[in-house]
Amino acid sequence: MSAYRVQPSGSWPFSPARRSFPVRWALLVFLGVLLGSVLAASDLDRMQRLAASRYGAAAAESVAAWRRLMAEAADSNEIEKLARVNTFFNRKIRFEDDIVVWGEQDHWASPLELMGKGAGDCEDFSIAKYMSLRLLGVPAERLRLIYVRAQIGGAQSGISQAHMVVGYFPAPADEPLVLDNLINDIRPAARRPDLFPVFSFNSEGLWVGGASASAADPTARLSRWRSVLERMRNEGLH
Repeated sequence: MSAYRVQPSGSWPFSPARRSFPVRWALLVFLGVLLGSVLAASDLDRMQRLAASRYGAAAAESVAAWRRLMAEAADSNEIEKLARVNTFFNRKIRFEDDIVVWGEQDHWASPLELMGKGAGDCEDFSIAKYMSLRLLGVPAERLRLIYVRAQIGGAQSGISQAHMVVGYFPAPADEPLVLDNLINDIRPAARRPDLFPVFSFNSEGLWVGGASASAADPTARLSRWRSVLERMRNEGLH
């Protein structure tokens, strides 16, 4: 993702009031239904077979390890689920830009694709963590995919980079806990002064921060979200 100068941005948490755009809301309703179908009847055996046939034995073992994690975490409390899922992907997957992994500037990978390649960027980590937590029963209203500006180069730097994290909101007005591929600790947003929220979304809504200019167009991102949900259905998360 490209770097750019820091602009005034949103605050944690996002306001419960959502900015309404008819086309976006129609898309969000559709995506909510689509995600519900993804979670309703997942075929993880099919997902593991596809990992083996498309990417080889190492990928199939990664999916098997993920399935073991999911089984072991099923009865854990939500904070433990966050920690287990965050640690699994941060340790198992290496960070690479989309152009290196996929030969594309912006490819949103499914969890199967991420584990198959063993590498991905911030969106791929975030999608895999979000979907894993939803499969573990964490309610949608407590989770969001959050686009942020991540300050790089230290506290005095004026340079930031577009980045995605997962936010876990214990209650709607609470500050979120942040799951990030850049650091292994799950920290409250107040302890991440390097992150400036731009917008966030889940299957229920779209929240826009107070940024003067968005680092990424929400409608375009929701279209990519739809695309990856459809791929997940075809891969066994259906």
